[in-house]
Amino acid sequence: MSQLLETVKCIDGKAQNLIWHQQRVNQACRLLFKSQQNIDLSSIFEQAPKSGIFRCRILYQQQIEKIEFIPYQTPKIKSFKLIEANELDYSFKYADRQAINALVAQKQQADDIIIIQNQHITDTSIANIACWDGQSWLTPEKPLLHGTTRARLLAENKIISAKIDADEIKQCTKIALLNALLGFYVIEQPYFL
Repeated sequence: MSQLLETVKCIDGKAQNLIWHQQRVNQACRLLFKSQQNIDLSSIFEQAPKSGIFRCRILYQQQIEKIEFIPYQTPKIKSFKLIEANELDYSFKYADRQAINALVAQKQQADDIIIIQNQHITDTSIANIACWDGQSWLTPEKPLLHGTTRARLLAENKIISAKIDADEIKQCTKIALLNALLGFYVIEQPYFL
């Protein structure tokens, strides 16, 4: 069975939005491993660095196998290349990202990629995405991965799930990347290669 990955933002020793990560880990364990036992993520953060921003990288299957705290800096992302990958399945956050890395290798001079499936946008290589339509933030109704930040923002009614055609993304004056580390990272005037 494949190893899974959970990435939690840790600020000054405190895990951010841990309830959403705990829900995803519990669900993955039930669905993939048929386990009714939950992995307690909160205990991990007793060993977290007490100062600074860190990416807590948790590798697990039916139990935690490895924990790392890696200093985090927000990447600069402004440009994207749209890449079609109709057969890609990343419905769980697998540690093995070979298929996604193969797509990223095609990005040319872009900062990141936007993955297209069946002529609709899904995600970037590192985050869920939302597009500003002039009135609301829309996020793809069928992302590759149901991310924790996306789930939280949907529950808070800050974003709306919708079909977004690949051609429509190029008309957006603002897009946002959504993940545990970036939060809601707005990109004004993104450009596409």
